[in-house]
Amino acid sequence: MKAEDVRAKTADELVDTLRDLKKEQFNLRFQRATGQLENTARSRVIRRDIARIKTVLGQRRREAAAATAE
Repeated sequence: MKAEDVRAKTADELVDTLRDLKKEQFNLRFQRATGQLENTARSRVIRRDIARIKTVLGQRRREAAAATAE
């Protein structure tokens, strides 16, 4: 997922996507622990997508707070 794709989504869509990615990350962690994980690179992609979404949500929160403070 690219940053421009993340920025194009609404906050509700981002929260839903974040929840889905965290579930997938949880499942990948269990697969790794049991030795069933085949695509180890997927963990890295999921972790970075989660970080992108959290970054955009934080930016939007700060922008909203700054707009209300003015």
